[in-house]
Amino acid sequence: MRTGLIAKKIGMSNYYTPNGINIPVTVLHIETCKVVERKSNDDSDLDKVLIGASEIKKLSKLPKSVKSYFEKKNINPLKITKEFAIDKSTELKEGDEINVDHFEEGQFIDVSGFTKGKGFAGVMKRHNFGGLRASHGVSVSHRSAGSTGQCQDPGRVFKGKKMAGHMGDDHKTLQNLQVVKIDAKKNILCVKGATPGAKGAWLVLEDSIKNKARKDVDVKLEVDTKKKK
Repeated sequence: MRTGLIAKKIGMSNYYTPNGINIPVTVLHIETCKVVERKSNDDSDLDKVLIGASEIKKLSKLPKSVKSYFEKKNINPLKITKEFAIDKSTELKEGDEINVDHFEEGQFIDVSGFTKGKGFAGVMKRHNFGGLRASHGVSVSHRSAGSTGQCQDPGRVFKGKKMAGHMGDDHKTLQNLQVVKIDAKKNILCVKGATPGAKGAWLVLEDSIKNKARKDVDVKLEVDTKKKK
């Protein structure tokens, strides 16, 4: 088991293969990931490493406890950290840097992060409710949820009831995304398809759990076999 990396989402773009096939990709930038700490566990076959990314330039608002922690590690304070499990045989120590060469073109990875936050939303947008009648008997409440409770027994609203509330900003993981292109000079990695989060969001990249194989970038054309009328 290898460690994962922390990447910043730049946005979506197009990648053209030598055959002229257009592949939609998400561009991710890996800002020098450093090993902040390695924790060994004698009772397990796995160790844990704390990976950090994106150095903090303004240290004035940083808590003293955070400053002292990174000073002991002789590492500049990092904006975001994430803990990963690794094999004991993996040669990683505190202070080591990991760049985009950690992955290779053609392999599959799992990408996790927080989705776009959409604020407070009603039941029609959040849960795809049909709404109330838009003709007779309904007065300025066409998009309301309707009844949510009972009359007398049990006389309350059950937990988990689909109602209006905060939409989005959920932690999601997309599995089996293929690495299409790697630019070692710019520390940029292109992944086929979409990933969670908005532009500038932080994402966690790990080797795919379900798909360990590596294959060439899929450039097959989807031909429409249906006859045109």
